[in-house]
Amino acid sequence: MLYRVLGILTATLFLPLLHAPELPSQTREPVQSVGGSAFDALVKPHEPGFAVLIRYGGRNVYTRIEGVRDLRSKTKIDARTNFRLASFTKQFTAAAIMLLVHDRKLRYDQTLAQLFPDFPAYGKSITVRNLLNHTSGLPDYEDLMDAIEKVKGPLWSPEKQIQDDEVLELLKQEKNGKFAPGTSWSYSNSGYVILGIIVARVSGNSYGEFLRQRICAPLKMNHTVVYQKGKNEVSNRAFGHSKEKDLLKETDQSSTSASLGDGGIYSNLEDLAKWDDALRNHTLLSEKEFQPALTPVKLNDGSEPRWPLEPNDDNLHPGKPVSYGFGWFLDPVQGHQRMWHTGTTRGFRTVIERFTEGDGLTVIILCNRTDLDPEKLALQIAGYYPPLK
Repeated sequence: MLYRVLGILTATLFLPLLHAPELPSQTREPVQSVGGSAFDALVKPHEPGFAVLIRYGGRNVYTRIEGVRDLRSKTKIDARTNFRLASFTKQFTAAAIMLLVHDRKLRYDQTLAQLFPDFPAYGKSITVRNLLNHTSGLPDYEDLMDAIEKVKGPLWSPEKQIQDDEVLELLKQEKNGKFAPGTSWSYSNSGYVILGIIVARVSGNSYGEFLRQRICAPLKMNHTVVYQKGKNEVSNRAFGHSKEKDLLKETDQSSTSASLGDGGIYSNLEDLAKWDDALRNHTLLSEKEFQPALTPVKLNDGSEPRWPLEPNDDNLHPGKPVSYGFGWFLDPVQGHQRMWHTGTTRGFRTVIERFTEGDGLTVIILCNRTDLDPEKLALQIAGYYPPLK
């Protein structure tokens, strides 16, 4: 999920597109420095691009938007352009689960076998908490798809995408997990697909409708949507792109793009500023109720978990320590507390970095091209602000 960011800026684009108040004069110089050092000579005006928001002290202090939503219409990206969040989605799925715990409809210690009575024996000790913090040991559904297709031939494609219930059935066909729950750590899209299904089953609404009613509507995130092809549409939609032989091509959907809880949300800078406010102000959950999301997981023996040794697309730092709560990575930078998550999927790269000390700093970057590196750029520009400055 580390990507290189490219682009061009004209002077008129220095104006914050969200009409946000400026910080006091002593903070204006860092904003100018960000514009000069991090965003010059990035994307060409008629290429897919990015949207950047910096928030400090709960206020929008800088916005930078470059490029177009797609190569067909050439419509400019703006603050309401919806990007596929990919794994950035996981914090919303975790929040939905926490709201159901708040409602006393669900417990963190409930097991897969209790929630899905026909789930095989290996699910008897996998809890909701294990799913949230990636210690479940569930097999990776993408690996299961590959294994089946090697035997039966192509079953899924961008036109015939795997659905959540199919992911559940694939997991039910297995006899064992990757490891005993709580004994190791492995980033799990399977776990978050199952969490999305749990949200739907326990609430009695679809995953998307629950998020709309309990998160988006209360926060007035009016343009955020859980996209399901053929069932709804994404307004102001950005389409994903990738470079092939130095040419940018639309690469918007894959065979796994229909799964929901692990990456199915589309959102935009305007709505994500409201999400950041809700996190800052404990709007949806009290500070105490939200604390489990910010508590780094420990393994059953009390040890600190590590990334798996085997490198793959979801393994950012093989063999190194990892700090994860519920839907958030929690490892600090230069000793400063942060909560963050990236997203990567076909055609998109996204990141949110939240530094919670002092006045609080948030950097959000959404990209509709895969040759960009939002995580690296976010940390670079965060260095212009307290607490990192």
